[in-house]
Amino acid sequence: MKDNLLDLIQHTSKLGVIECLKIEGTDSETKITALAEDKTVIVYGKFQNPVADFIGTFGMPNLGTLNSVLSMDEYDENATITVEKNSDDQPVNIHFNTTNNDYENDYRLMSKQLVEEKVKPVKFKGASWDIEFAPSVDSIQKLKRQSSALNNEATFTVKTVGQDIRAYLGDQSSHAGNFVFTSNVGSLKKAWSYPIKVFTSILDLPGDKTVKFSDQGVAEITVDSGISTYQYLIPAQQK
Repeated sequence: MKDNLLDLIQHTSKLGVIECLKIEGTDSETKITALAEDKTVIVYGKFQNPVADFIGTFGMPNLGTLNSVLSMDEYDENATITVEKNSDDQPVNIHFNTTNNDYENDYRLMSKQLVEEKVKPVKFKGASWDIEFAPSVDSIQKLKRQSSALNNEATFTVKTVGQDIRAYLGDQSSHAGNFVFTSNVGSLKKAWSYPIKVFTSILDLPGDKTVKFSDQGVAEITVDSGISTYQYLIPAQQK
């Protein structure tokens, strides 16, 4: 259970813009949905194996609190983590306890009704992906360095130049930078801008990654953590 919870926290709360998850679990699958408070990213996830304790529909709010509890030294590999359910067999609480029963915490879950109000479905009809590639460590580091150097920039713009997909930051009338993100993977007819902070935060997450861009004004990053697969949809923004 702890590994599942840590994986959820690491791939959602660590982005700094997500504070509530919606979990939908059955015998055959366990799905995750989240929406950033600032609407910069929509997250869809799925555990590679269904989590038996997560059967039902419920919310996980205040992820910072859950992260703090999980980080406590008292809850080592010998601790007991139990998902408690109500009379309708719906998860309502996660109870943490040490082997000696000398240290306990309760993390209250959100009801189906409340989480469906908090994490409302987003209408996304899909996109035709014009660019798809696995970002190299070098290209991720280049984006982070450009972002650090031009730290007043909220977005970066993706354009096709010849056979290259280049990322541009800043304004040529002031400070600016660009680099080759990837090459020989297709072309984009339109130049769209994306929020750089959330983009680099996702690329920093552990796991195998695939990046996609569409001329329809949306990007997608897929991260396979080994425990779950997460799909991050990032709508383009006005520069």
